[in-house]
Amino acid sequence: MLLKQHQQVWWQEHKRLSENRQKAEAEIKTFLDEESHKHNFFLDMRDLEHKLSKERDTYQKNTVVPIWQLKENLKFRLSEMQCYLSEESCLKSKLNPVEMVQQIKFVKKQQKAILEFLILESLALERELEDYKTKALAHSFEEKNGLFLEVPSALLSLECPCPDLKTLVINEYQKLASGYWSKLQEIDQQLKVLYRNIEWKEEDQWVFQTVINQYPSDLQRRRTLYLDVLQRYLPHKSRHDLVVHEKAWHRYHFIRNQRRILVLNWAQARKAFLLKAVMAAAEASAAHETEVVLANTRQKQQEICADLKAKVLQWKAQQEEAANLQAAAAARRKEKKEEEERRQKEREIIRRAREKEKVKKYWAEKQLKWQEQEEKDLQRLEELRKLMAEQAVKDRERVKFRQALLEKRLLEKKDLALQEAREEEEKEKCLEALRQQVAVVAKLDPARVVADTVASKARMGVGTNEEFDLQKPLFKLHTYSEQQIISDPRLRVELALREAGLHKTLYAKEILPKIPPLKLPRRDMESTAFKM
Repeated sequence: MLLKQHQQVWWQEHKRLSENRQKAEAEIKTFLDEESHKHNFFLDMRDLEHKLSKERDTYQKNTVVPIWQLKENLKFRLSEMQCYLSEESCLKSKLNPVEMVQQIKFVKKQQKAILEFLILESLALERELEDYKTKALAHSFEEKNGLFLEVPSALLSLECPCPDLKTLVINEYQKLASGYWSKLQEIDQQLKVLYRNIEWKEEDQWVFQTVINQYPSDLQRRRTLYLDVLQRYLPHKSRHDLVVHEKAWHRYHFIRNQRRILVLNWAQARKAFLLKAVMAAAEASAAHETEVVLANTRQKQQEICADLKAKVLQWKAQQEEAANLQAAAAARRKEKKEEEERRQKEREIIRRAREKEKVKKYWAEKQLKWQEQEEKDLQRLEELRKLMAEQAVKDRERVKFRQALLEKRLLEKKDLALQEAREEEEKEKCLEALRQQVAVVAKLDPARVVADTVASKARMGVGTNEEFDLQKPLFKLHTYSEQQIISDPRLRVELALREAGLHKTLYAKEILPKIPPLKLPRRDMESTAFKM
């Protein structure tokens, strides 16, 4: 059961890693194709890729292909040995086991030398990567230190009217940064202590972390599964060692998450502090500008008051002079307005006379157009009537043609039916002849000839006690009853209209089709013949 679950998890992990590899290779290829035209570095990377591909193909040709060939050769020789197991002399002549063993040992020795060379090369690469990692960590530590403790350029370039405010903001930022930096150093120290206390080799730690990451957190019996796999991959570690290392690993990751959250909180706090600092500097600048503006405004107001007082006196004199001039101008405008009104009345009388003449002329032209249009309509109506008469003649001819065609089809169907009837009659005659040939010969029974039949006994009433009902209908009728017909609302409304003498009015013709039946008909029974 555990192996099936392991296989399922390994298959999902293999699928995920394959997809990630394909995606990463596609992204790298796209990036190199896009950037190779801009920088020579990417051209060198592409040349290195081709070189490594050629070296990989050469390695496969020199090492892997001979092993597969040897394997196929051994399989072929073993099959030959199984086929010719009885022929010992033939085997001795064809197969040489000593030569085969020497060949296998030579291939093993060659592969061992190649693997030792590859291991030495990988160790050299790992040492080189460790050196780069150490340098990168030292550089990143310096960057983090500068990121936390260095004052941002946005704070240094703040424009504050008060230098004390800028100093206070910088001091507060340094306090905030030092608090977060001390917490980060404390968490880093805890991580170093945890990492130092882990006595496992780096290879074992990598195996442990890789196996745990293969099993998703929402998987059932996850801990049982990865502990089982770890005991298989790390047989030199006991279950107790695995459990202790698991606790330490969980503790390490918990502190790593705390560190990541602390860095995120610091970024948010830094951003919020910078926003607040900019807002405070803007508010201080606005307040300082407001005070300067108020001081300038007071002085300007006093100067304006003096100017206004002199202007008011001058304005009063000008108002008196303007009032006299306005009175004289008003008298002149009144005379001019009266003269203009008189002229306007004369022009209005002349305009109205012209308008009346235009209206008369317009109505005369309109009447003429109406007459012309009526003549055109009558002519068009006559043409339409002629066209409709011609179309009616064509329609009657078409109906006659269709009727003749229908009669012809009916005659053909009738002839076909007669022919089928004749064939059926001939068939019946043949069948009757066959029946006569196989008919049953009845036995001689003279008493039966003179005896009463069942029908004659029934007519005479012999053997029955039932009375003959003369009024009994000949057949049973399956139709609507009187009550069902009367219950139809359409019939009841029609009878009411007929009694009132309104059944032939337009109202009755309009309302009767709109009354629904007691039971609506099926949709497949509705006729669409008259809806075309």
